[in-house]
Amino acid sequence: MPKGQPTTVPDDGLTTRQRRNRPLVFVHTGIGKGKSTAAFGLALRAWNQGWPIGVFQFVKSAKWKVGEENALRVLGASGEGGTVDWHKMGEGWSWIQRDSDLSNEEKAREGWEQVKRDLAAERYKLYVLDEFAYPMHWGWIDTDEVIEVLRDRPGTQHVVITGRNAPEKLVEFADLVTDMSKVKHPMDTGQKGQRGIEW
Repeated sequence: MPKGQPTTVPDDGLTTRQRRNRPLVFVHTGIGKGKSTAAFGLALRAWNQGWPIGVFQFVKSAKWKVGEENALRVLGASGEGGTVDWHKMGEGWSWIQRDSDLSNEEKAREGWEQVKRDLAAERYKLYVLDEFAYPMHWGWIDTDEVIEVLRDRPGTQHVVITGRNAPEKLVEFADLVTDMSKVKHPMDTGQKGQRGIEW
């Protein structure tokens, strides 16, 4: 793909500008490291463009401090780029009041309901649905519904979904899919995750 030129131009009736600026769905899946990291790198690019960003963490504990969270929160509050809202399962989804005894499945469903509300309101330009492939894989959230909502979302909202075992229907629907394969990992030889690398 020399100089960023597409290899084919579809006969879809769109102008080059319309095709270039259409909203995308990204899926980062596979057993290798780097799915969320790549999504947060995309968020940095979006922040630089001044886009409002919504990050929704679906599986990781609210107590787990992801390294990119602090950096993106600081950048979002700096007034120099886009805004950043960060929502973690276990800390509530935006303004929703929840019972702390809700199961992870119920929390994931609430998170998805909040994403649907935000998409309908066109609240963000980029949505990072971190580890969202898991609730679909486990059957907590219906993949067909997710595809329908994403297909019908208004405006120019981009959505990136991370997590292992992304459902095949979602993979087929998405515009960009990256499968992170693992060649080697330090954990294979008994080394635990370390500060600055895993978090």
